[in-house]
Amino acid sequence: MATVTRLALTTGEPAGIGPDLAIKLALADLDCEVITLGCPVLLEQRAAQLGAAVHIERFDNRRRDKNRAGRIKLLPLPCDAPVTAGRLDPANAPYVIRLLDSAIDGCRHGLFDAMVTAPVQKSVINDAGIAFSGHTEYLAQQTGTERVVMMLATEELRVALATTHLPLRDVADAITQPLLQQVISILHHDLESRFSIADPRILVCGLNPHAGENGHLGDEEITTISPVIRHFQQQGMRLTGPLPADTLFTAKHLQQADAVLAMYHDQGLPVLKYQGFGRAANITLGLPIVRTSVDHGTALDLAGTGNIDTGSLKTAIRVACQMSARHD
Repeated sequence: MATVTRLALTTGEPAGIGPDLAIKLALADLDCEVITLGCPVLLEQRAAQLGAAVHIERFDNRRRDKNRAGRIKLLPLPCDAPVTAGRLDPANAPYVIRLLDSAIDGCRHGLFDAMVTAPVQKSVINDAGIAFSGHTEYLAQQTGTERVVMMLATEELRVALATTHLPLRDVADAITQPLLQQVISILHHDLESRFSIADPRILVCGLNPHAGENGHLGDEEITTISPVIRHFQQQGMRLTGPLPADTLFTAKHLQQADAVLAMYHDQGLPVLKYQGFGRAANITLGLPIVRTSVDHGTALDLAGTGNIDTGSLKTAIRVACQMSARHD
């Protein structure tokens, strides 16, 4: 009999929709075991606010079984301060970090097969005096991973990023040959090992408009990106580029690709989110553990209203199960 996949679900920013997502998810049967990491008082209050009939039970590590509708399996971690839906409080920033640390530790020690994260509010974590630029960077730091790659994926499109949460003025300096060599190596490896794509085809964006127009609009394509592409092509990898981003994201090119590598956050993600917002998963490649997340933010204005969609969370859970089953 196959072992049931066990995932850790962190509930994220307590004033946002993370707790609501966990509650709404619990109303349906699942094909895996999801252990919710969060504050029991908060979840009980939010369930009452939503009018959701869910039973919260303490996580029992002695057996694995699929989640049944109406039940939340909880690994309890109390908030540091009372929570009001939609109202940020820096006092709860350490609690948000504890959720992540508990999930990471559980994955590293075999308690969980993968972790799925609800959204956090980076600004309030930094307001609390905790340096935090995002899940992706924090996971790399906590697992001692030199380089990770952020990728968002729908059923039809995968977009990975060479750089993540950088001011635009810093992007060009960050795009170096060593960086691209690391990113492409990780992307190619994980497409093969965690997505079971043999000989993946990767399209690489240029950095500048029109991919630099032969050096007239910037020379990074000539001096940095093209040499790395040639290096991997000589090793047998199926890379194409650098291509202008404004035409790369068309059917002509995408039907020939398993993934796209964009140079920066807002070069690739607006296209993917336009194509599949609400049903995409955010995936961290290169980690020693499996981590996925939703494709949206904390939606403070929707917290406690019940007017939310669990589509992206369900995608993140499905992808995490698939990746953990293939994890080598």
